[in-house]
Amino acid sequence: MMSVRAINGCFIIRTATTAGAPPVSLFRHRIQRLRASHLREFSKSGFGFPLLRQNTGGGDAPSCSSCVHSLVESVSQELESISRRKPRARIRVRASVKVKLTSYGEVVEDKLVNQELEAGLLLEFKKDPERVLLAVTHRPDGKKNWMVFDQNGVSCSIKPQQITYIVPGVHNFDHTGLTDFLHKAQDNLDPQLLEFAWVELLEKNKPVTPEELAEIIYGRSDPLESYCAHFLLSKDELYFSVLESKGSRSIYSPRRTEQVEELLRRQRVKEAEEREFQEFIQLLKSAKSAPSHTKPPKSSWLANDKVRENIDSLKAYAIDAWASTDQRKLAGVILKSMGLQKTAVSALNLLIDIGYFPVHVNLDLLKLNLPTHHSDAIVEAAEVLLSESSDLDAARRINLTHLKVYAIDVDEADELDDALSATRLQDGRIKIWIHVADPARYVTPGSKVDREARRRGTSVFLPTATYPMFPEKLAMEGMSLRQGETCNAVSVSVVLRSDGSIAEYSVENSIIRPTYMLTYESAAELLHMNLQEEVELRLLSEAAFLRSQWRHEQGAVDTTTLETRIKVVNPEDPEPLINLYVENQADPAMRLVFEMMILCGEVVATFGSQHNIPLPYRGQPQSNIDVSAFAHLPEGPVRSASIVKVMRAAEMNFRCPVRHGVLGIPGYVQFTSPIRRYMDLTAHYQIKAFLRGGDNFPFSAGELEGIAASVNMQNRVVRKLCNSGLRYWIIEFLRRQQKGKKYSALILRFVKDRIASLLLVEVGFQATAWVSEGKQVGDEVEVRVEEAHPRDDLILLKEVL
Repeated sequence: MMSVRAINGCFIIRTATTAGAPPVSLFRHRIQRLRASHLREFSKSGFGFPLLRQNTGGGDAPSCSSCVHSLVESVSQELESISRRKPRARIRVRASVKVKLTSYGEVVEDKLVNQELEAGLLLEFKKDPERVLLAVTHRPDGKKNWMVFDQNGVSCSIKPQQITYIVPGVHNFDHTGLTDFLHKAQDNLDPQLLEFAWVELLEKNKPVTPEELAEIIYGRSDPLESYCAHFLLSKDELYFSVLESKGSRSIYSPRRTEQVEELLRRQRVKEAEEREFQEFIQLLKSAKSAPSHTKPPKSSWLANDKVRENIDSLKAYAIDAWASTDQRKLAGVILKSMGLQKTAVSALNLLIDIGYFPVHVNLDLLKLNLPTHHSDAIVEAAEVLLSESSDLDAARRINLTHLKVYAIDVDEADELDDALSATRLQDGRIKIWIHVADPARYVTPGSKVDREARRRGTSVFLPTATYPMFPEKLAMEGMSLRQGETCNAVSVSVVLRSDGSIAEYSVENSIIRPTYMLTYESAAELLHMNLQEEVELRLLSEAAFLRSQWRHEQGAVDTTTLETRIKVVNPEDPEPLINLYVENQADPAMRLVFEMMILCGEVVATFGSQHNIPLPYRGQPQSNIDVSAFAHLPEGPVRSASIVKVMRAAEMNFRCPVRHGVLGIPGYVQFTSPIRRYMDLTAHYQIKAFLRGGDNFPFSAGELEGIAASVNMQNRVVRKLCNSGLRYWIIEFLRRQQKGKKYSALILRFVKDRIASLLLVEVGFQATAWVSEGKQVGDEVEVRVEEAHPRDDLILLKEVL
């Protein structure tokens, strides 16, 4: 079979008679305009091909087939003529000649003999893993190394192992000629020449050195052509592979046809991927430069699998949480292609600039990988519970719908766990009810929804969003207490003695109808107005006061301070609205709710102890905190901060109550937030099992301990997230304030020398700053914000003197 192909303007004739020869279909046949430079090269080798010219006249033009036939005949004759000629002499430069015995028993010349290094040699060396440079040897540098001048005019020392090729036939090369040599070499570096040589060498099954390849493709093995052949071979990933290598010398072998076909297929795939990648980079650049209101929506980056993979790699890079080395490398390549540094900050800013992330994206939320949505399976299971579950306690519920019920919480509360009622008995004592939402009416231990709640451990309340422990519809429509509606509850009733101690108590399943949904501010206003028609609210306040006095007599420690809440409106906006609230825990309405929650926890602990119910009992056994040691400090945040510093962490017991010295009560169980906290829910499971008339509790003490270990670990993660989110938005709030604005601050303690921990009263925020001599703990100073960078968690305060 005869095939014709055009390489750099000259036509090559090949007769495929050898078995295993490459098929004609493998090669890219094309006729292109002949380039004079390559024609000259081939004419020097004795090739003189006639040119095909397009007939533009009106006469009879030879057909295409006749032109090709004429060409084939001419080339065949020329090749036959060349084969009969005596080859002209070539200059071949070798350091030495050795022979070796091949596997076929032939004695051949050893082609891997390395040339001895000397001054003036032209060589190629590996500068680093990604670069090779041309250089000229200058002088020895020690026993083995050599000083060289590289193509950039830099003098450096190289090791023999770095040398990849010594250009043959070159002595006393002037390093100033490197640039000219490189320019000439670039004109000869046509990778298509390798395909021609591969065809010929594959048919002969013959390995080749760079110098031999130069003879084939350039017609000579002079220094320039030998280097070009070496360069083509060293960069080739398609037609040739290294057969043997020694030092800077290598012998190459033509790959089998099927190997080349597979490599070509991979090359096409790679080229397609590269085109797709460049399209993605262009998409990034376009989105980055677009105005904020015209940037692509986040969903558009997720529609295509490959684009989503690229975006995911940038997300992982931004939070230092890549899933694999390949993902990290992909992000690095993207950043490099965008002209950016390979840093997490660069990845984050890029995702913000293209509109994928909002300006105030919560990185901690991404890093912690906390669930922000419920799966379809959980939502479906929750809806089934809402529509089909029956109330196992219906027959045992007491009807308390006649009571006036106050639910007091922050104004943005989504679900309400607890509410309060009070009345004065005929003997003058106050009776209180703490009504707690009854999620165990719907959820049973071990169910699908329960397991998901346990995995989450708690609802997550951030300035920008709330991520509930239960699916929203189940929590809001089924579990939560709702104003004016009949709701299931677990009601804890308490009769107080005149000194605030507990005289009587009960725990029962109930039905209630909440009367008022009050914020702390509105509750405080009603208390201040002292309205006759709200006598129940005044009774609750009176009871709270009695309880506070009684607890302090039992050794309770007051740790009231300022508490900051932030609600961010439209957090996706670059400049969202920040609503900041500073609440004083000593506020009458907050103290009222606080005392009632503690009272409920004490009753549940006493109830559990009386009936041997395994519960998550909490305590702080130290009751010997010498409060008098802090008497010199002003009451409130300053004194509380000093006391909290010496307090130990709470302890837990699952068999019996532990004294809670800080609260001044004999035992305590968190019970009032079962929709928001899973450990509160476990207490409900246990109490309700007892109320159904038995001691067959869902959890043993040991099981509760295991559950608490995992849930508390999750709660610590959530607490860290909430604290960091609150701190971020307070700093952002301060950043936006007028430059030079003064803030009143309390000195809580000295950290080192004159560096003090301060509480900014207007924002309820703690930070450090240098304060002047003579200032003491508890003193008030004025400061201003010098710098505020929420993303870097940086705020710099300066005292106003």
